Order: sequence, then structure tokens, then C-alpha cells
Amino acid sequence: MRLKSLLMLVLVIACGSLCAEGQAADRTPSAPGASVAFGNLADGDVVPPAFVIRFAISGMGVAPAGSRIENTGHFHLLIDLAETPDFDLPLPANDQIRHYGKGQTQAQLDLPEGEHTLQLMLADHAHVPHDPPVVSNVIRIVVANDAPLESES
Repeated sequence: MRLKSLLMLVLVIACGSLCAEGQAADRTPSAPGASVAFGNLADGDVVPPAFVIRFAISGMGVAPAGSRIENTGHFHLLIDLAETPDFDLPLPANDQIRHYGKGQTQAQLDLPEGEHTLQLMLADHAHVPHDPPVVSNVIRIVVANDAPLESES
């Protein structure tokens, strides 16, 4: 039992402000008026299955995960989520919540044909959404095999 307590302490120290699963984290303040958006997509766009998505930010900067720098964060892409994640917890990493923790401002996506929803969310050094959250509007795109490639449009 003592080893388990010691391991939990080491985990908490190693993760900085990341908290044990299921516990709320302290949220980092966002800059007033900060916003994120899609740089090359709009609601209703039709795209091929493999395409590049660009992230835009205003009022804050981008820094890799783990970098505790005021008024910065890194992007997370929410794909086909039915519910918004809990803003008080670190965002999980999975197929529907993609982390761009190296500070990326664009990514290659490969999505199956059909309609999809996309939303951007900025999160702090520990993957916790800012307070207030910096999120884009949800957009709907259609992935179609016969859609023109970006260079053709």
C-alpha cells in the first residue's frame, strides 16, 4: 500500500498540474477575446477522405504541451463528439479528441466518407481547457471520394 501511495505522489509530481483520473484540475485563464477557428474549412465544405486542416488562433499563442507559458496553449481537434468534454479535466486522447501537443497548427486528416462534425479547442500545458474555454464553432463537413483536392479548388 505504501508503494502505491509513493507511486501516486511521483505521478502527480511528474505530471505537474495534471490530476489523478476523475479529479478536477486547476484551469489556466485564457486571454480576453481569445479565439480559435479553422483556417481553411467552413461549415458545409466537401473534402476528400485525406486532407490538410489548418488551425487559426487570435489573442493567444501556441506552445507545446508541457510548456507553462502565460496566454498560450495547444490545439485539440474534436471529431464527431456528441457531447463537449468536461472542461475541468484533462482532455483524453483518442480518435475523437486528437491532441496536437507539439504545437502543430495544421494536420493531415483521413476520415471516412460521410458527414462529420469538427471543433477546435485550445488547452493548456496539461491538456486542460482554459477558463473561459477557447473553442471554435462546430462545423459540419462532408467527406466524399470525388471531392476535389485542395490544390484543385
